[in-house]
Amino acid sequence: MGLESVGDLALHIILAKLGPEDIARVACVSKKFRSSASEDSLWFRVCSQDLCVTNPVDPLGNPVPSFKVTYQIWREAFLMYPWSLVKRVKRCWDRIKTWLANNFPEAEATLCKGASEDEIQELEDALKVKLPLPTRILYRFQNGQEFTSEHLANSTLDSSLGLIGGYSFYNHSVNVYLLPLNQVMLETEQIVRHLGFSRRYKYIVMAASSTNSEKLFFLNCTDGQLYVGTRNLATDGKMIPCVPHDLISLGHGLNGDQQQDAMLLWLEEHGRRLQNGTIKLREEGNVRSISLFPEEPPLCSTAVTNGVEVRASAVFIPELADHLDDREKYLFSYSIHMSLQPQGCVINRKLFNSCQLHRRHWLIRADDVVVSDVNGEAVIGEFPLLYPGDKEFVYQSCTPLPTPSGSIEGSFTFVPGSLANPEGSPFEVTVARFPLQLPDYVF
Repeated sequence: MGLESVGDLALHIILAKLGPEDIARVACVSKKFRSSASEDSLWFRVCSQDLCVTNPVDPLGNPVPSFKVTYQIWREAFLMYPWSLVKRVKRCWDRIKTWLANNFPEAEATLCKGASEDEIQELEDALKVKLPLPTRILYRFQNGQEFTSEHLANSTLDSSLGLIGGYSFYNHSVNVYLLPLNQVMLETEQIVRHLGFSRRYKYIVMAASSTNSEKLFFLNCTDGQLYVGTRNLATDGKMIPCVPHDLISLGHGLNGDQQQDAMLLWLEEHGRRLQNGTIKLREEGNVRSISLFPEEPPLCSTAVTNGVEVRASAVFIPELADHLDDREKYLFSYSIHMSLQPQGCVINRKLFNSCQLHRRHWLIRADDVVVSDVNGEAVIGEFPLLYPGDKEFVYQSCTPLPTPSGSIEGSFTFVPGSLANPEGSPFEVTVARFPLQLPDYVF
């Protein structure tokens, strides 16, 4: 009873050290405590710490009168879910959306508001599935991506805004986006039934490429794994898991934090890669997109020779993997960036203002065995001419492997000046070894 005599400031300090449940209990003790426990500054701290919400808004972004009401609405909206899992899913989306807002706002604009419980139930009834709990909550926050009439009128823009991103080489171009629930139903009914999947496995289509090159991701609602189709998908249903199986844990007996399906793990990993710079935006012409080629070591190599810098990395191409072909079971695309540093080309202390590629030499290994030794002129039919400080020359190519891991290394032969007007003898530019490997997380 002595607490009734505690001053307002001291009481506020005490309440500020409590969690939201304890604050609510204190409010039931007396009118004075109820008044102190209703201060909005107190609930601002709760919302910012518990939910990372710094404006009084509901889960759909609509404004509400106060932070206390904000917290009440959030708890009521997700009352049927473990609160710790709700907070984890929100952190996942916050990481992705913050990166998009800072780097790729045109893609963030395609994210749909969260789905309702009725919309999720409609999908489950139509497809006769039960979504894993983490996936349900993911869609409660963001109902996939939807392209506006402006995007649809501009097919190039439409095909570049995928949340997951992609790659292109030769005539193969992929850009993966997250499907909204209405499209999940349409695609699943068309594709899964066409492929003849057993109803027992409960596959639904969750993500797809918006380009002409097909790439499909399937969630198995029974075991929570996410799969991507291979070249053999249409003939024998062959798919590759996208997340390590042993990380998936579902079940009613687990605590909220312990429940995780492949969709949540996959998007969390994607958010980490965006945030730490492993993958970045690529701009080609006036079109920007998320590139899945790694930009950081150890997956990306960098070497500088006589002022010429070469960066190289590779990505696994699951949709073209062929488990029936022992010699070319795995396909990798690699991306090469080359540029001339600001000081220009330096050979034996002599400066040149330009240099031009003439030849390439590759050593391609499957595990540690050389399976291809390539010598030839040009790269993808081009002889890039480099100048100091110019935009880097970037190209993509591909190579098959019989094994899930290997590497590429090699060199380019450059001529100082240009091929038409050489100013010195040819020199070799190193391409440091970079890995080819089937990753734990497949995007």
